[in-house]
Amino acid sequence: MSMQVSSEAVSTTSQRITVRVPSTRIDQEFDKRLKQTAKKAKINGFRPGKVPMEVVRREYGAGIYQETVNETINNTIFEALEQQGINAVSMPNIDKVEHKDDTLVYEATVDVYPEVNVNGLDQLVIERHNAQVTDADVETMIQNLQKQRQTWQDSETAAQKDDQVMFDFEGTIDGEKFDGGSAQDFSLVLGSGRMIPGFEDGIIGMKKGEGKVIDVTFPSDYQAEQLAGKAAQFKITVKNVQSPSLPDVDDEFLKAFGIEPEQGIEKLKADVRRNMEREVKNGLRSQVKQAAFDALLQANDVEVPQSMVKQEIGRLRERMVSQFTQQFGPQATKAFDSSLLPDELFVEDATRAVKLGVLVSKVLADSQLKVDQDRVKTYIDDMASSYEDPQEVIDYFTHDQAQRQQIENVVLEDQVVDYILQSAQVSDKQLDYQELLQQQQQRQAQ
Repeated sequence: MSMQVSSEAVSTTSQRITVRVPSTRIDQEFDKRLKQTAKKAKINGFRPGKVPMEVVRREYGAGIYQETVNETINNTIFEALEQQGINAVSMPNIDKVEHKDDTLVYEATVDVYPEVNVNGLDQLVIERHNAQVTDADVETMIQNLQKQRQTWQDSETAAQKDDQVMFDFEGTIDGEKFDGGSAQDFSLVLGSGRMIPGFEDGIIGMKKGEGKVIDVTFPSDYQAEQLAGKAAQFKITVKNVQSPSLPDVDDEFLKAFGIEPEQGIEKLKADVRRNMEREVKNGLRSQVKQAAFDALLQANDVEVPQSMVKQEIGRLRERMVSQFTQQFGPQATKAFDSSLLPDELFVEDATRAVKLGVLVSKVLADSQLKVDQDRVKTYIDDMASSYEDPQEVIDYFTHDQAQRQQIENVVLEDQVVDYILQSAQVSDKQLDYQELLQQQQQRQAQ
């Protein structure tokens, strides 16, 4: 009798399989192992290799038999899964092992890849954003570049927005000082939004040497719970006021961006516009991808195995540790306790990622989409254009199979988005450049 396998669904994400293995298969392997053990067994009163089989069986038989059974299960479980066409996503869990009628019978449960049907894409409602870089946007960006290199000049005039002010402050609530409410020689650029609402406004109009008391209220969601929603008074003493001084867009300024004087400001504007347009393109692609995938998830409630979610949690945890390493260095990471990153921190994002992965895979299977190599080349060319030696970058991503595979995955996702948009109910919304940047920042903060 050969191995027999049956299976049944425990849930939409789990299967139970029952495997029957003839005892003769186990007995043959058991006898083989027993003989191998007899050749090297060392038992008092017998010479090595001369121990009678009944003695070897009595001393070692139980352990050898259990090892044989365990290995038989390990060797047959995946064969059984394949025979039943079960797409397992986790290691099977052996629930029950017994002997019946000269047969080893064991049961196992295993998480399986979900079988899903994607609801009609024509019912999805998606908002797609559009934006363009204007001449005014370019001018604003150049002004921002100037601000990055601005210097500060002492001022005797009243402080105004964008001025840098150095001051002492002392805060009280109901006449009592509180922790963190006082500082000396504190520097602040007015309008930066670093302080609670009303604080910076209270300093505007003050001059060097002046002092006054301002009334403010801590926000109700302030991080220090003991201060949240409390009315406070701050005694302010201004010690110095400095106004910003922007550098001229001259030859020296242009050289800082790798532009020769004879190329002039027009070259700077062209470079700035190209970078901004690349940023807009990436931002719009990110927005419509998230909108399409959000709509896909909302229309399809998918149940996924917890083992897949746990695997994704592990991946997200590793990515966070990697980011920590990049920011603080490997030495800091060695001292970092990853247990401080509990599963609960990642479970929501991990569950979303797994569900989305299942749905996208189904859309890919239904649409029979294949990666567009022309789009892969365009993607690599666009990315390389921002580097000093574009060809070196192109060669790297063209010939490194692992890196190219990552880009192909991104392009294939973009193709899925395009496929969804072709069927969905899509509305377009025009944004300006600043609105697009704000949206990107909000998505990154989520």
